[in-house]
Amino acid sequence: MKKILLSMSLLAPQLLPADSAITIYNDNFAVVRETLSLDLTEGINSVEFSEITSQLEPSSIVLRDLTGERSLRILEQNYRADPLSEKLLLGFFEGETIQFEIREGETTRIVEGKIIRAPYRPNSSIHFNQHDPGGGVPIIEVDGRVRFGLPGTPLFPELGNDSILKPTLHWELETNTAGESDAELSYLTNGMSWEAAYNLVSPEEGDIVDLIGWITIENQSGRTFDQAAIKLLAGDVHRIRPTPSRQVRMEMATAAFDAAPEVTERSFDEYHLYDLNRSVTLRDRETKQVEFVRAEGVLAKRSYIYDGAAMNLNHYRSSDPNYLRNQQVGRQSQEKVWIMREFENTRENKLGIPLPRGVTRFYRQDIDERLEFTGENMIDHTPRNETVSIYTGNAFDLVGERTQTNYQIDTSRRWIRETYEINLRNRKEDETVTITVRESLFRGPEWKIEESSHDFEKTSSRQIEFPIEVKPDSEATVTYTVFYTW
Repeated sequence: MKKILLSMSLLAPQLLPADSAITIYNDNFAVVRETLSLDLTEGINSVEFSEITSQLEPSSIVLRDLTGERSLRILEQNYRADPLSEKLLLGFFEGETIQFEIREGETTRIVEGKIIRAPYRPNSSIHFNQHDPGGGVPIIEVDGRVRFGLPGTPLFPELGNDSILKPTLHWELETNTAGESDAELSYLTNGMSWEAAYNLVSPEEGDIVDLIGWITIENQSGRTFDQAAIKLLAGDVHRIRPTPSRQVRMEMATAAFDAAPEVTERSFDEYHLYDLNRSVTLRDRETKQVEFVRAEGVLAKRSYIYDGAAMNLNHYRSSDPNYLRNQQVGRQSQEKVWIMREFENTRENKLGIPLPRGVTRFYRQDIDERLEFTGENMIDHTPRNETVSIYTGNAFDLVGERTQTNYQIDTSRRWIRETYEINLRNRKEDETVTITVRESLFRGPEWKIEESSHDFEKTSSRQIEFPIEVKPDSEATVTYTVFYTW
């Protein structure tokens, strides 16, 4: 652990972190914790610390003494997030005349140019749109003529001692005791995120799959972390989002671990923490992937659902009752039969761990033993002992058709009687399938099924389902009559 003597010198020393720990959240932010070794004098100490991200939130900073034996107080904090760059210096000297070096073959010459407009203004949220013609290009006046772009390499005057090469915090620290001690610096930063992804691989036939879960970590924070302890928090954590003061544009590189660490999971408050259990280097503009779950022999049953109207019941609950009683509303019919994959997140089903939100992809092995992609969708945060149900696409050989065959309404007596006919066609040559017909009963809060050709299950206050078996290359028809009152 490095120890730096800090004093009231006008040239504040640079403080280096000894250890880093990061907790990354789903929603593009993280908590960074650094262990700092301080050797302070009694009273006020001037300190500069530059091992921070470029997207740090200054008001989130917490600095505390880990020994608990002395007070440690930040009297003043200055955050400078405009590291030295050509664009920054052009902004500093906007409106002034500087020299430019022009190379012509083996020789060079110097010209003077006035910076009419810089592509970047220090300490400002104004950035020119690079897609706007000339928007991100400096304007320079040379010999009385105005040009877009630099005439050569700019030669800037001396800047003084307060220039910075990367984002920097300057503190005035007050302590009541001189000597050495460890402190912890914590802060929130944007630009870091993680997400889960799942690959489910099926054999040539059957519903038994092997599941592999990956964690993907992205670091767009503007800083590299060497050998940091990393945790990942899954859950919906509420934050108040400030308006961004500037845009940070980064490129992304990719990398992977040589060997996957054993990732452990535990409850934390109302969320779940996943610990990589090893120190890793997380470079700026890097994407890193870690395998965090592997399970073999998971039963992921395939099912088919025909929702002919495909109605959003949340929309219809708030609609005008007169609109809902219009005969034309809800008569739509779509032909697609959905393919659903469903598995229980239980120990009996070889899982039983909290699964973070992420993309879930399905593959099936072909007769040549090669894997073919068969669909994907998102799953939400799923606790243990819950069911995961995923829409993966539409069945090619299954077709549905939905028709309103009767509609009666008596507004004075406040009732509606409505009949639907649903035709299901199975064009598979040698496979009997069960298609679940899903019907939404939206016209009124009070309803009853007066007649139906098949048994049904009431799955919610406004929805019923008919499980219908359809033999190979044949059809089946479902009819029902519903009576509404209000």
